Amino acid sequence: MSELRSKVITLYKHLQYLGRDYPGLNGPQKFRKQIHDAFINNKDERDPKKIVALLAQGRYLAKEVEALYSLKKYRTVKQRYSYND
Repeated sequence: MSELRSKVITLYKHLQYLGRDYPGLNGPQKFRKQIHDAFINNKDERDPKKIVALLAQGRYLAKEVEALYSLKKYRTVKQRYSYND
């Protein structure tokens, strides 16, 4: 159970870190608040299978946010270096 706890804490910290660059007006604050609320809503979960499923969902969200940031960077680079004929 302690290994699941450490994985949950690591995922929480990673998602909070990813939230610092979330796009939009009040994006970082809103994203971090949503992550915090999601973890608080599931804080009393004791079933290891359910915890593993929630961890998988959190990892999926992290990958989606990372993909969003990659796309944002790609679009910025493309806009800066594109040739307008």
